[in-house]
Amino acid sequence: MKIKAMVAHAPNTPLVCEELDLVPPRHDEVLIEIMASGLCHTDLSQLEGKAAPYPFPVVVGHEGAGIVRQIGSSVTSVQVGDHAIPLGIGECGICRNCRSGKTNLCEVFLAEIASQPTPFTRDGQRVSAYSGVGSLAQFVVMNERNVAPIRKDVPFHLACTVGCSVATGVGAALHTAQVSPGATVAVFGLGGIGLNVVQGARLAGASRIIGVDINPLRDGQGRRFGMTDFVNGAQTDAVEAIRALTDGGADFAFECVGNAQLMQQAFDSTRIGWGCTVILGVPADGEVMRIVPFALQLGRTVKGSFMGNMKGRSQVPGLLDHFAEGRLNLVDLVTHRLPMDQVNEGFALMKSGQALRTVVSFGDDAA
Repeated sequence: MKIKAMVAHAPNTPLVCEELDLVPPRHDEVLIEIMASGLCHTDLSQLEGKAAPYPFPVVVGHEGAGIVRQIGSSVTSVQVGDHAIPLGIGECGICRNCRSGKTNLCEVFLAEIASQPTPFTRDGQRVSAYSGVGSLAQFVVMNERNVAPIRKDVPFHLACTVGCSVATGVGAALHTAQVSPGATVAVFGLGGIGLNVVQGARLAGASRIIGVDINPLRDGQGRRFGMTDFVNGAQTDAVEAIRALTDGGADFAFECVGNAQLMQQAFDSTRIGWGCTVILGVPADGEVMRIVPFALQLGRTVKGSFMGNMKGRSQVPGLLDHFAEGRLNLVDLVTHRLPMDQVNEGFALMKSGQALRTVVSFGDDAA
């Protein structure tokens, strides 16, 4: 079928609206009409060529929500008309990783990273789908294991955020770090991911949640999500400030920018003996985080987290229950809504620091 999608043909070039060919769903696949798609910093990293795992031309976007329009003959867990989120990390439910209870990195997903399947072509030539999704398109085709049905009473422009930023941030606090009640937490970078770490730490019962950013606007914004203290990293030594606020170092620190220097600062801000640092930000290709081994021998740990270690089909939809019951703030997270033809302006808002989350849409949901 013919669809419209926003396509990037080379690094640092504007996205353009083009007509692509979309393969129809096979027996185990689902066709989703995308109603809303959040813009993520990893999309921007791909577009700028800084961390670009997918070859150009590419349809970016991996934080979408929409309506199931067609299902394959063997699909049983999704029905036409369902509201759904397309998932970059699928959940087959039967591989060793899915059954382990330890990770959300399904073995099928790990195998697909190398092959990079895509349903998009243009004039017979392959067009990549970022993260296997490519949600800056009118329609996407996903395997059933990559589709999570969601409740229908949450607007698409809010529901889409759980597909990446909310799952990544909240999940990192609750699932990866397993923040304990009464713990102290430092969050480096208060964008869409960092503010959701703040929310996750609040849900976990943290006693003190310290946000670090160079944008002074994040002070007031962060407090709406549960932040208790703000450190302006452009004006203050963040490590020393956190040590002072926590009497020696935070129990948990999260790096949410993708900057190796900030990763080091996050690690240094944690308490000797048990401090845990979680790396969420995606650095530019080739960046390296350096740690003196003795600093680890003093009892600190470093963890990585991919989409908050949350299983896409069985756990991510529950985040919308938290929202519906008043435990998560998605309304203040989405600061800008734009039609799809203004997506380049949306990325400019991200770069300027004005937006927390910008959501775009082809349809009426952008109104």
